[in-house]
Amino acid sequence: MGGAVGVAILAGGAPAYAKADARIAEFATATFSLTDDEDTLESSAATQPPAPDPAPTKPSTPPPATPPSAGPVDLRIVASQFLDMPVSGDADDTLRYAGRVDGYLNIGGSAVGLDDSLTLTVRPEFTWGETSNGLVGLIPANTALFRPEGAGDFDVSASITHRWDSGVTLEVGKVNLLDISGELPIVASDGHYGFQNLGMALPPTAVVPNTLTGALLQVPTKDVIYRAWVFDPDSQYERTGFETGFESGVAFLTSATFIQRPGGKPGFYTVALVGSTRDSFAVDILPLALTPPLDGSFGDESGELAVQLSAYQFLKLYPEAPGKGWGILARFQASTGDPTFLDYSGYFGISGNPRFRPQDRFGLAYFQYSLTDELVDDIAFRLGLEDEQGVEAFYTYEFAKGIGLTGNVQVVDSAIAFRDTGVTIGARLTSAF
Repeated sequence: MGGAVGVAILAGGAPAYAKADARIAEFATATFSLTDDEDTLESSAATQPPAPDPAPTKPSTPPPATPPSAGPVDLRIVASQFLDMPVSGDADDTLRYAGRVDGYLNIGGSAVGLDDSLTLTVRPEFTWGETSNGLVGLIPANTALFRPEGAGDFDVSASITHRWDSGVTLEVGKVNLLDISGELPIVASDGHYGFQNLGMALPPTAVVPNTLTGALLQVPTKDVIYRAWVFDPDSQYERTGFETGFESGVAFLTSATFIQRPGGKPGFYTVALVGSTRDSFAVDILPLALTPPLDGSFGDESGELAVQLSAYQFLKLYPEAPGKGWGILARFQASTGDPTFLDYSGYFGISGNPRFRPQDRFGLAYFQYSLTDELVDDIAFRLGLEDEQGVEAFYTYEFAKGIGLTGNVQVVDSAIAFRDTGVTIGARLTSAF
């Protein structure tokens, strides 16, 4: 269904939510001035970097989204194991086990005699086991285990990033967008952490693939972060990026993230425009069950265009736990339809850290997706479709540094009309090294 993401607020490749917390703290500290009112003092205290580092002065531009590694070579590994079972609805109540391992290797230029303004990123990933994806809802319930139909369990992404002193970055190569989704403020979900449903962790757009080949430019200024992407609209999962070489057209994304501080709490508000010159639907990410007949009306238009709006606003930050707090999240997308198979999508909810255990995380959100009318009409003779909507709730208990156990429940009213509303419960054990 998905395999696409809207726009990330903080770009980067964090393998753990702890890193996202640190980046949010640094970003907020550098961006917002300090005053003496009570709310702002609470916010600024929560966003100071940990001692013994001195409090930074306010720079003319925000710091880069992903800081350079401590050394020329930085390797991290994150592994998650999953148990899930549908307990209500039409799916069999079978307990399923699966897992995923991701590697995050960053090699600075100095490791090969170049300048550290250059970084090579290599991202292997491996999945195994059985999943409940597709058994209840059309949107995959487990982002970490989502992959295109008929695809294998192993893939590698690789890209080169150049970072200027101003904080401007240009990344070129094959990029896994889960890494960017994992650093969204408040949401911070990449399959290993946060929400699991694809509708929350990696919101499908049907325009931007989950793994892309292209060039990603980010330009931070004092109050706005600008982005411009140019990429191949086809999914690059298990491809080098050279096999098809933009044969389906060219896709683009432009966005502006406005940094605000209502009530002294940091907020990030984004407007984005995304589209492509593709003259057919995204065959590589549309489920086979939704493939329209050759003589249908869907897929005969050229060009795609969609607008995306998102808001991530902190409502509470904890002075005693830098970077920790909770807030609200919201996102809405609308497209022109054919050949994009989603005409609108969106979610809203809350997420963050409980004050009594700030190392833990929680989240509760509602999401809804609508398939394009032409596609629904074309396959109505064999499969009735409607809007898909659902609710997801999770709680992560970190019982040791880098190791967390998550309980997850999802209630989904499927886009497949004949299915009853289903409930899936699951557990996720995540370890970061």
